[in-house]
Amino acid sequence: MSDAHGRDVELSSLRLLDKIGDGGQGEVHSLAGRPGLLYKSYREPHRVDGEALAGLVSVRLGLAGAERARWDEAAAWPLCRVLDGGRVTGFLMHEAPATMRWTTGDGSSKLTELAFLLRPAKPAWQGVLQPTPDERLAVVVALAELMDRLHGRGLVFGDLSQANVLWTVRPTPAVHLLDCDGARLAGSGPVLAQADTPDWNDPLAPPGLVSVDSDRYKAALAMGRILAQDAYVVPGSPFVPLPGVLDERRENAVRALHGQAGGPYGTRPDLGQWRVALAGREQIKLAAAQPEDRPVLDPSKFEGPRNRGSIRLRG
Repeated sequence: MSDAHGRDVELSSLRLLDKIGDGGQGEVHSLAGRPGLLYKSYREPHRVDGEALAGLVSVRLGLAGAERARWDEAAAWPLCRVLDGGRVTGFLMHEAPATMRWTTGDGSSKLTELAFLLRPAKPAWQGVLQPTPDERLAVVVALAELMDRLHGRGLVFGDLSQANVLWTVRPTPAVHLLDCDGARLAGSGPVLAQADTPDWNDPLAPPGLVSVDSDRYKAALAMGRILAQDAYVVPGSPFVPLPGVLDERRENAVRALHGQAGGPYGTRPDLGQWRVALAGREQIKLAAAQPEDRPVLDPSKFEGPRNRGSIRLRG
């Protein structure tokens, strides 16, 4: 299988090795003879919307070579579907970059999850390279940029949480998204019913709906918690960043957006506003001079009154 083509792969052609991940919706296995690739198998394949998964595969295939490589660095995106007798059982994806892992005291390797940025370092975390204040800010900027790119492609991520965002500061600060099959094209249905992480849900979202507005809330939640090194701060609550992470101008701008993000459903600041608030003046001028290419989107499917791009979940 060439991931560049995204063609369906038969389960019988894969030889599964160790189970390296286990979640509520499925398991992740390494594969014999396919270094760097992983197979996510669904626990209840009869509930999978195969067309929705094919749509996510097509998003990546529609990117040009350099942008696709950049996408792969930033997200464990579905490369192709895996089928068994015509039924979708899962998908293949790239494993996370080696820079997104750390070595424990017993020599085992683990993913560097966002959780390590939300609390003061513990003795058991000695293998996790803690960021400087400037690097912590750069990780937040990387997350804002990545979520803005997803929204610019007409995508809603959904279950953004401390467990499905990885990060690193070497060689440069960066983030990497997991569980990307939980994303969906705005206006389309999900692959599976939306998972929601406790204490990371949008409390003002209409029941059974996920949308770009919920993404904006959860992104603000994540960025505020990283900047404050506080696992419990929420948009709209008092925001106190770590000393040295934000200068006065950035702190005032971020505090204002953090407050607005806790406002009524449909009014949360977009990620472009966050990028401007987090950027230095020189970066703002550079971004204005070199705008990022974006696809033409149908606003009625993505924004609109009460976020008509919201997607009702299957019960």
